[in-house]
Amino acid sequence: MALSRGLRCCQRIFSWIPVVIISSVVLWSYYAYVFELCFFTISNTLEKVTYILVFHVCFVMFCWTYWKAIFTPPATPSKKFHMSYTDKERYEMEERPDAQKQILFDIAKRLPIFTRAASGAIRFCDRCQVLKPDRCHHCSVCETCVLKMDHHCPWVNNCVGYSNYKYFLLFLTYSSVYCVFIASTVFRYFLKFWMGELPNGPAKFHVLFLLFVSVMFFVSLEFLLGYHCWLVAKNRSTLEAFSSPVFQAGPDKNGFNVGMRRNLQQVFGEDRRLWFVPLFTSQGDGQYFPMPCLSYSESNNPLLANEEKWDDEEDEEEEQEEEQQRRGRGVSDEEDTDGPDDPSVTIEIDS
Repeated sequence: MALSRGLRCCQRIFSWIPVVIISSVVLWSYYAYVFELCFFTISNTLEKVTYILVFHVCFVMFCWTYWKAIFTPPATPSKKFHMSYTDKERYEMEERPDAQKQILFDIAKRLPIFTRAASGAIRFCDRCQVLKPDRCHHCSVCETCVLKMDHHCPWVNNCVGYSNYKYFLLFLTYSSVYCVFIASTVFRYFLKFWMGELPNGPAKFHVLFLLFVSVMFFVSLEFLLGYHCWLVAKNRSTLEAFSSPVFQAGPDKNGFNVGMRRNLQQVFGEDRRLWFVPLFTSQGDGQYFPMPCLSYSESNNPLLANEEKWDDEEDEEEEQEEEQQRRGRGVSDEEDTDGPDDPSVTIEIDS
């Protein structure tokens, strides 16, 4: 027990190494750009002030989004997706796999669940003892189920999911802007040092590495940013891109694609003025997501989709009870209505 705790503690410490590396590179870039380039190399005052002001805007936005991506805890399923004590006891006492699947199926009827496991069973996490909402997955690193999990990113030491996906995208965006600004403004003075127009000194090496590091990071970031922009446009997560979500009708890679505009709004919100501000504006609760053919999904999925369907079933049960009471009093449908053509006759539909 003590050994396992020690290993977990070491794992948590080592997991911060990528974050420390990124933070160290950023802090060095701040010193190299502001002091070595702007203060000690650039002689034009207007150019110096302009570069410093724009640099600090990019630097603040980069740090803000990086902080939010790191320290925003991943969202987890609410209590209604957890097993009750009675259901948990009944599930654990049952030894037959088919009977366990049926128990999960009965519990899921009360929840807005559409997706299934590859075998067609209800997705259930044995570690968290929770029925997984749509697009929810268990992270072995964070040791919890994460809503709309995209992936676990070592560079932010956090799970990227529903609660911080917008921050992660903005972090990639402002990182690219930060690298582009540094590379474009440093390139001119890199050429001057290269051609001998400026004297050799410590600033020469800082400028050289600023250009090299910014270009290197920009190239790697552009591939990742472009990939996630494509995922947002298609309304997919990284996990769903590799393995399509499974519905009752089968796997469907476009199961949550509701059009580019609505896909963007799900992540960034409806107010476009806040799209590039690291404030939480994502739509929904991370446990239910609209689908392009909701009526089709409801009619083909025995799992209840939303509260409207629950209300419809309750109304049907009340109507059936009233009809039984009328029949018990000996009152027929024709006597209880205005005429034989009254449209209020209850129609039972097999679900």
